[in-house]
Amino acid sequence: MTAHTEPAHTEPTYDGLSLIASRHCKRAFLDRPVPRSVLAEVFLAAGQAPSSRNLQPWRVTVVTGSTLDALTRGLREAFDRGEPARPDYANRPPTLDDTAVERARAALSGVLRAKGRAPDDTAAARDHLRDNLRFYGAPAAVVCHVPGDAVPGTFLETGLFLQNVMLGLVARGLGSCPQFSVAGYADVLRRRLDIETHRIIVCTLAVGYPDEAAPVNRFVPPRARIEEYVQWG
Repeated sequence: MTAHTEPAHTEPTYDGLSLIASRHCKRAFLDRPVPRSVLAEVFLAAGQAPSSRNLQPWRVTVVTGSTLDALTRGLREAFDRGEPARPDYANRPPTLDDTAVERARAALSGVLRAKGRAPDDTAAARDHLRDNLRFYGAPAAVVCHVPGDAVPGTFLETGLFLQNVMLGLVARGLGSCPQFSVAGYADVLRRRLDIETHRIIVCTLAVGYPDEAAPVNRFVPPRARIEEYVQWG
């Protein structure tokens, strides 16, 4: 009689970790439409994000074609008029510590250098901000919004959904860039896209097939060492 032998235990390999590590913001896109079926597939999967009592507070408005063209015109016109940004919520504290200030400075400097501009060029920084308002030429834009009575937990759950969306886009060969700066023109977004006035604009996403030949798409800001954000008990 042959003795029964248990199979050797091996740890599974999760390709998802490579997917997570490979995601970073894209700011140049090919002139190639994004199929609605692909976006629907991504949103369907992203909707599996957890939420308290399964409330699923997130909503998205997808903008393409002539509607996107009109939206970008409206956003840039508001910017050029000097209309101040009025986001529906604050995305950072009023003061930042030295580490946060340096990370923000390095991120902007890196993007400007990748665009062939000097990091201390104030005109270049303004041009970059204006470029946000055309979604970096992406063929699709996604506006994410939540109920007007949203609480901090609502934003946590919506963030889980948005991360799923961004990773799902990478899995389908697409790229994206989340944009709080565009949410600064929340009233323009609501008015142009018929979003109810009581809803809070969380952010937008520029979405498309990334132009990997563009230097700006090869810039990846440095990330903190694991020792800086993980404490082992």
